[in-house]
Amino acid sequence: MRILFSGRPAYGHLYPLLPLARAAQDAGHRVTLATGAKFLPELTELGFDTREAGTDIGVAEAEAVRRHPDGPVVDVLATMFADILARRTLADLGPVIDWERPDLVVYEMSDVGAACAARRAGVPAVSLTIGRSMPAELRTAAAPAFDWLWGGHTPADPMLGDATIDLWPRAIADPVAAAIPTRFPLRPVPWSAPSPPWTPPGRPLVYLTLGTVAFGAAEVFRTAIAGLARLPVTVVVAVGPGDPALLGPVPDSVRVERFVPQAQVLDHADLVVHHAGSGTTLGASARGLPQLLLPQAADQFVNAEALSAQGSGLALTGDDVTPDVVAECARTLLGEPVHRATAQALAAEIAAMPAPAEVLPALAEFAAR
Repeated sequence: MRILFSGRPAYGHLYPLLPLARAAQDAGHRVTLATGAKFLPELTELGFDTREAGTDIGVAEAEAVRRHPDGPVVDVLATMFADILARRTLADLGPVIDWERPDLVVYEMSDVGAACAARRAGVPAVSLTIGRSMPAELRTAAAPAFDWLWGGHTPADPMLGDATIDLWPRAIADPVAAAIPTRFPLRPVPWSAPSPPWTPPGRPLVYLTLGTVAFGAAEVFRTAIAGLARLPVTVVVAVGPGDPALLGPVPDSVRVERFVPQAQVLDHADLVVHHAGSGTTLGASARGLPQLLLPQAADQFVNAEALSAQGSGLALTGDDVTPDVVAECARTLLGEPVHRATAQALAAEIAAMPAPAEVLPALAEFAAR
């Protein structure tokens, strides 16, 4: 089977595709990965066949804001994902699909231009859930902007389409994704770029991250560090694109890095304090770790709500994010067994989901319909 994977050139968009792409490659399928230029060298080094397609979300956001300087947000988002990004991917990927004729296109859910290119070429396409579906009111308002992509038949969720590979376990499921007509559950498998073995600097270990997309998080980092430093723990902080110098002096128990091999760090962590991004939420959940959630934007608030309702974590927002409250919540999550037991139950559910290699036969059957 020839499979074309397509994703935005961003860690949280591209990396969730890679475990399935690697499994397909290992199973003998012909795999091509399409994304923006900045990730092509890394993917090529990993042994993948690559094609350049699409542009950065940041570029699209700047253009969408220029077109809608006064909002509303739904117009900015629709212009980004249903217009600028989608048209660029369609223009780049359409000729690739016409030439290579893959049997299946797998796209991360925001890359709807790939779905459009596949539909126009008569190739089956399936989305992969990198996050939550849009809220109902936003889906309704944005749906007309997506009509051109779907030929007048806009699915219930225009990003997920009519078929999806769903990474969310039932206990914290996205109800919209769970109701897609054709759904393939897939165990979320963490992916990090190859790196040397990582040695934990001490235990108990608390991992603090606010993701690879900056939302003006320096103050949140400083607050969280001030709270966690009160506990007898070692804290590893990954600031992502932020400048570590903005955090100022930190206690000796705190180690600050730009990036860390997250999959390895999670293997050693006792608690994860993070922004409730989908990748970190699922990665920590798969390891049965309690989580302190500090959502900042996008679907992070919904992720935090789902995990706190399930019982694996606690969520803090707004004025509740203070050093005192962070310290109290972290102490609770580290000390009380109920949260860890609930987190381990969620990990067991994730472990029972089909592995990437186990999903491939169902995808091949879908492609052959």
